[in-house]
Amino acid sequence: MSYIDGILDHVTDTTSRLLALLSLLQTPREWPGSELAHRLQVSPRTIRRDMERLRELGYPVEATMGADGGYRLAAGTAMPPLLLDDEEAVAIAVGLRTAAKNTVHGIEEASVRAMAKLEQVLPSRLRHRVTALSTAMVPLTLSDEPTSVDPEVLTTLAKTISGHERVRFVYRSATGEDTNRLVEPYHLIPTGRRWYLLAHDDARTDWRVFRVDRVTEPWPTGARFTPRRPPTEDPTDYVKQTLFSLAPTYQAVATLHAPIDDITRRLGPQADLEPLDDHSCLLRSHTDTLEWLAFRLIQLGCEFDVHEPTELRRYLADLGARITRSTAVAG
Repeated sequence: MSYIDGILDHVTDTTSRLLALLSLLQTPREWPGSELAHRLQVSPRTIRRDMERLRELGYPVEATMGADGGYRLAAGTAMPPLLLDDEEAVAIAVGLRTAAKNTVHGIEEASVRAMAKLEQVLPSRLRHRVTALSTAMVPLTLSDEPTSVDPEVLTTLAKTISGHERVRFVYRSATGEDTNRLVEPYHLIPTGRRWYLLAHDDARTDWRVFRVDRVTEPWPTGARFTPRRPPTEDPTDYVKQTLFSLAPTYQAVATLHAPIDDITRRLGPQADLEPLDDHSCLLRSHTDTLEWLAFRLIQLGCEFDVHEPTELRRYLADLGARITRSTAVAG
């Protein structure tokens, strides 16, 4: 090996080690210097030199005192390049595509710009995965009423959740009454057109589900709390149960005159379908609006027979009559 080849190998090794080190630091935790040295198979002195190189490149590396000399990546005044593995890149790209069409007020344009930058540098194998996932995703939509959420409210709530910190806010009820709340926040749950906060209300000593678009003036108190056992293993199940208990819910049962495979392709594998024969299947569905049920049946593009509820049959009959009248041509 020549002298030049040796220098190039050293530079390559150093660069690879810095990238590996940066990837570890981007995990939100503090890393003892001895653990980093063990993982990268170098000496603690080399780790200290590498930290200085990262600082020179603009990464805000913080060090804590102690025998091991812990390190972590802090928030800086500017955002240096991030290192993402394949799974992280796909997750972010799909999330940006979703946010661009979501109901967080003011975030759509920024999401589109960020998405364009990310997808420009994605390898083709990852772009195909992003497109496939975005096409296959079907959000849970519990209401046709659009709402808009302040992204600053979402960010504040998310920070208090991650820090196990109590938060105060003003909450407006469905009747327009404002109340001051002090809660232990646990989860933010998007349901297509709305965001919900699952929290434990201190004053009411019980779990509550809050619509985030009705939350204003969130204020982190700085008071930490010890997380409680959640009301259910899956927080989305609890939110759905709570919302369905507060709103009228219609259970639809209909025979669809189309092969079950065709309907599954239209509704997705999550649809509650039961085959009847090679040319028909039974659909069970529930929601809080007759309009959504009717639309779901009509957009399938096949003949169907509604068995229940009676309200849905009446709604479809009225809708059909209105459509017929609207298409009639005067003689």
